[in-house]
Amino acid sequence: MNYVLLGLSWAVFYSLHSFLAATKLKRILQGKLGNAYKWYRLVYTLISIFLILGITIQALVIPKTVLLSKNVFTDYLGYMLAGFGTIIATKSGKNYSLKRFLGLAPSEIHEETLITTGLYSKIRHPLYAGLILIFLGYFLFAGTLSSAIHLGCLLLYLPVGIYFEEKNLIAQFGEAYQKYKSAVPPIIPRFG
Repeated sequence: MNYVLLGLSWAVFYSLHSFLAATKLKRILQGKLGNAYKWYRLVYTLISIFLILGITIQALVIPKTVLLSKNVFTDYLGYMLAGFGTIIATKSGKNYSLKRFLGLAPSEIHEETLITTGLYSKIRHPLYAGLILIFLGYFLFAGTLSSAIHLGCLLLYLPVGIYFEEKNLIAQFGEAYQKYKSAVPPIIPRFG
């Protein structure tokens, strides 16, 4: 039952993430909140942090059920993948203001540009690619059922998350994003 609740907690987190990031909701709230809308991103961030902390605490108190026996190879591979994922996730955000992303520097609506250089020239969603590697690395290192649930829920959510995120990006950037989408793969780069 603990593992079902953990999966449901991730479902709530990912559902709220998509709902709160929806362009339509943002437009409605902007109209209703007026000048106070500039704090929406901070409230969104605080809700996300609260939910992630709850999931983390929940995962820590669940009795450990080992699925994958630990050895030097799984430890090394887990660290390597998680480290590489962290680098990708960090580099994916280098073109963005961390204060603005977290909502600590509220600003009025401004014109954003479509980023298609660096990691974004190889894959459209490098943050998601980094998260997959981090969660996979954690599973290989920990080898527990809860770490498998973390990874499984992420993998189940990503097609949905990408769909809604790209719907917002198409609404924001139009034909430029459509062209970019047809040229660049979502998560796994093309080789050759």
